[in-house]
Formats: sequence, structure tokens, C-alpha cells
Amino acid sequence: MKLAVSILNYRTPELTLKAIQSTLDALADMQSPWTVIVVDNDSQDGSDEKIKTATSEKQQENAPLWDHVEVFQSGRNGGFGAGNNFAIKYAREQYKDLEYVYILNSDAFPDKDAIRLLVEFLDDNPKYGFAGSYIYGTDGTPHSTAFRFPSILGEFEGAMRFGPVSKLLDKYKIPLGIPETSCDVDWLAGASMLMRIKTLEDIGVFDETFFLYFEETDLSLRSARSGWPTRYILESKVAHVGSASTGMKQWDRMPGYWLDSRRHYFKKNHGTLYFLTATLLRLSGCAFCALRSWVERKPNPDPKRLIRDMLSHMFK
Repeated sequence: MKLAVSILNYRTPELTLKAIQSTLDALADMQSPWTVIVVDNDSQDGSDEKIKTATSEKQQENAPLWDHVEVFQSGRNGGFGAGNNFAIKYAREQYKDLEYVYILNSDAFPDKDAIRLLVEFLDDNPKYGFAGSYIYGTDGTPHSTAFRFPSILGEFEGAMRFGPVSKLLDKYKIPLGIPETSCDVDWLAGASMLMRIKTLEDIGVFDETFFLYFEETDLSLRSARSGWPTRYILESKVAHVGSASTGMKQWDRMPGYWLDSRRHYFKKNHGTLYFLTATLLRLSGCAFCALRSWVERKPNPDPKRLIRDMLSHMFK
């Protein structure tokens, strides 16, 4: 089996069905064997039945591409990593010769050649572990999805939001902006990411301690440390609604699971002292940003009570 696609659904059945159709359209001309695995992450709203029914109807309507689609219920909402691990485990057990797993968000829609370009890159470059796409909004706006690994100075720069500091710490900025060409990156947002099975056999799958956020950062860090770099492929284009399942765009306050994931990432990969130092510097940057916003009579861009919440998680 050349490729298994993992699409994780959580209470977005209509978007998930659209993502499936876009995936099938993108894979229609692929000569090597492939399959699409849809995992409902215990939505408890009838999502899995809606997707299963729609899939069955498509298969009965003699839509042959839909014969490649399998729908499963995970039985628990363990988060993004756990849901995709469910699909990865199933695919590896069913297809012993599996080469790649492609992770696609349920609100992401690949262009016709998006998946093929990722596969071709990893085929031609066996030293790379992961390859990801250029992501743009459904309104055409580019999304920032290429990043450096989080660091102490990167945390400080991002929290400060102050031009002179950002210029001084430019090489530590975590977001890379929108790359103008395909390039190596530290990590990519997991909306559209192709993963080599040999890499996963080497480093392991997603760490399920992360419920949401930082799981692909951690996976990419493990990959990089084991000598498997990550590539951003500008020509592979995927439309993305963004935050359809998490509601991130409507966050008024940073959820506890984001803070938990951040703490786990730093402590796991760099140790407790590094985590505490990174958090203190981020808090000082947040305090500066809040003071500057107050002086300039502008809204504070940070979520409400962020400093208080980070302090409480710092010693949790």
C-alpha cells in the first residue's frame, strides 16, 4: 500500500464529507494503491453515522472512488494525536507494505495535485521524514503554517510584539511567515502533512499526552533529532477553513489544554528549568505588551487573564 489518508472528524460531518471528496478527487489519478481512513473522535452527535451513511450511499451509487473510504469510531476523544494514531495503527496493521500516512484536517481541501506533489517529494528524497503543504484560507488568504521550534527567546519575542525586539531576535521568531519557495522548516501545522512510515517506525507516533496543540511540534522535533528533516512544499496547495473543530477563532480565554500542551512540550523536550525560564520571559513579554496597549489606548491582543492562567499552569 502506497498511501493511507487519515481524516479526523469531531462534530464537523459536513466539512469532513467535503474533505473526503476533495481527497478522492486529488487521488483519482494515482496509480499506486491508497486508502482513506476516517476516524470519528467520539463526537457523540451522530457524526459517525452521518458519515457512514453518506459513504455507503456513495458506494451504492457506483461512485468507485468511495470504495477506498473506511469510517471508524475511535470510542474516545483523546485529542488530535490520539485520533490520528488510531488511523495510523489500523493502516500499519492492515497494510504491511504501507509507505506513507497523510494527515488531513476535516476542514481542509487539497487541490488536485496537492497530495501527489508531497508523495513525489518524499519518493525522490528518502532522507526526509515529513512534507507539508502551502495552506490558504477559503477566501484565498495565505495561512502561516511553517515554524521554527519554540525556544526561550522565541517565546519572548512573540509575547513582546515590539518592533525593535523582533528585529533583534529575528532568527528566533517562531512563525516563518509565508515562505516564497519550498524549503526546509522545523515543523509544520498538521492540516496537511505527509509522513514516512519508516520515520514513524524510528521515532514513534504522536504523543497522546498532548490533547490539542504542540503534538505535531513534538513529533517534528523527534524527527529532526533523529535525522529526518521536514519540508515545506509551496506548490502543494490546500484550502483550509481553520479551527472548525476547536473554535480557536472565537477563543476569549486560552483553554487549559493549550497551556497543558505547552508545559508538556517544554518539560518533555528541554526540562523543567527551561520551561520555567521560557514561561517567565513570555510573561514579561505579555506584561510589556499589556502595558503598551494601555498607554496607547489599544485593545490588548492577548486572551483575557492570560498572565494569570500561565502563572497558575507554571506551578501546576
